[in-house]
Amino acid sequence: MQICSIGEAAQQLGISADTLRYYEKINLIPRVTRTASGFRAYSAKDLSRLRFIKRSQAMNFSLKEIAELLTMREKPTAARSEVRELTYQKLKKVKERLNELQTLHQELQLLVNLCTDSQDGECPIIDSLDVDSKNALVSPDKKE
Repeated sequence: MQICSIGEAAQQLGISADTLRYYEKINLIPRVTRTASGFRAYSAKDLSRLRFIKRSQAMNFSLKEIAELLTMREKPTAARSEVRELTYQKLKKVKERLNELQTLHQELQLLVNLCTDSQDGECPIIDSLDVDSKNALVSPDKKE
């Protein structure tokens, strides 16, 4: 059975030792076995769980959601519908964020296109941001 230290585990996974300690502290991973001298000793099972966590984070799941997924991971067949629903909700949020980013992309592209060096003393980008910030300070029911 492969056992590695916290430093080796951190290096293999590309995360910090502090992150590994934090995951243990918040019970995202069970208490890691200790050597006789008190050092953490990560097993292949621990590393597998940590890879699962890292991959879940890359898919934008929160630590709370990852904890749920880890529970479901123990009995994947029984939890299939729950995993599917959690993942579907994450997908909806990603789609919403993509739409927001697409709108932002279009707005920024428009501002870049409007801003030329030939304009005298005016900057459409600054003007647009200034107008938006002034409007943001006024409550929605009091906008002019």
